[in-house]
Amino acid sequence: MKEKIIEILTDLRPEFDFTQEGINFIEEGMLDSFDLVALVADLEQHFGVTIDGVDVVPENFETIEAMEQLINRSKKK
Repeated sequence: MKEKIIEILTDLRPEFDFTQEGINFIEEGMLDSFDLVALVADLEQHFGVTIDGVDVVPENFETIEAMEQLINRSKKK
């Protein structure tokens, strides 16, 4: 799952290295609110989940791990 998320992020914003550990993508300016809209659509499509609007908050997209947790929670709904 981690590799696919990195691939999606890299396709979205190729100018950044999303493989670095310990980086907050939101705080570092690697992702903005416009990116989140596209990212949600890509994650839903690739992982076959539906991400609720209430879950589209910066905290769920700060790191790869946060996105993995969001996807796993979304699978259970």
